[in-house]
Amino acid sequence: MNMMMDRRRFLGTAAAGLAVGAMPGLLRPARAATPLNFQAAWINDAEFCGYFAAIDQGYYEAEGLDLTYMPGGPDVIPESTLISGRADVALTTPDTTIKAIVDQGAPFKIIGTQYQKNPIGIVSLASNPINTPADLVGKTLAVPPVNVISVEAMLKLNDIDKAEVNIVPYAYDPTPLIKGEIDASLDFTTNVPYTIEQAGEKATSFLLYDFGFTIYNDTVVVTEETLAAKRKELVAWLKASRKGWDDNLADPAVWPPKFADTWFKGTGRTIENEIFFNTAQKPLIETPKGIFFMDEDGIQKNIDALAAIGIAATKEMFDTSLLEDM
Repeated sequence: MNMMMDRRRFLGTAAAGLAVGAMPGLLRPARAATPLNFQAAWINDAEFCGYFAAIDQGYYEAEGLDLTYMPGGPDVIPESTLISGRADVALTTPDTTIKAIVDQGAPFKIIGTQYQKNPIGIVSLASNPINTPADLVGKTLAVPPVNVISVEAMLKLNDIDKAEVNIVPYAYDPTPLIKGEIDASLDFTTNVPYTIEQAGEKATSFLLYDFGFTIYNDTVVVTEETLAAKRKELVAWLKASRKGWDDNLADPAVWPPKFADTWFKGTGRTIENEIFFNTAQKPLIETPKGIFFMDEDGIQKNIDALAAIGIAATKEMFDTSLLEDM
């Protein structure tokens, strides 16, 4: 997924209340009782299939919501849309959100998580596999600048000196990996392997999560003000969204073709790519306790992992009470 990591940036000015620019492509279903604006983290792709399924089947309307779905992109910072009031709820990553809380006093609460395990990982070619952090010693790893600190944390957690790995900037393009100019790259393991395979190579990957950097991804975030004022609506959003995800993940090959001429139109990606993505993300999202579930163990793992990169998270930054109301 080219440029996937770039969406995780959170500029220091965001928490000061700067609004992002107008975003094209806002899609609204028929009117329902209560307006609610939802900011996605990236362009329309399989990462958001559950929400598309919920919208198309009228699940938000059934919960009394008039949902405005706002797609993301490389210039959209989800936390900024919350601070500016453009969005009521947004998908973010806990590192950017919690850093904003700690460093800037941003009034955020994490009320759920889409991914139980973050899909970011190390991607390499099967012909030159990097299967563990130890395999990176003496190798060249391309990393988006915004994610260098996460990779360094993973290396530290595995007792590897970062000086032993040649970390170079990643331009969100797997071509250098395919050509053998680098040994591995940091990217979404749910998508980039498909791109590599389309170029005639076989890819392999591992998650940072599986080697100590145990953070969620696409965390569901609101401001404290919205949490107080729209609790009922947020619970309704969680319920409807969970139903959409349950439908979508029941068979990951079913829903992407239905979105070919609507949600996925104009992205330049094939439906086969979206099916690959949807299938790969299924085990990272599902949990026996239901989509978005956060338990004490998972929250503590986030706190511990963020501590490794100098971000002092606390349990109070997470609020599981809305999930308990579902």
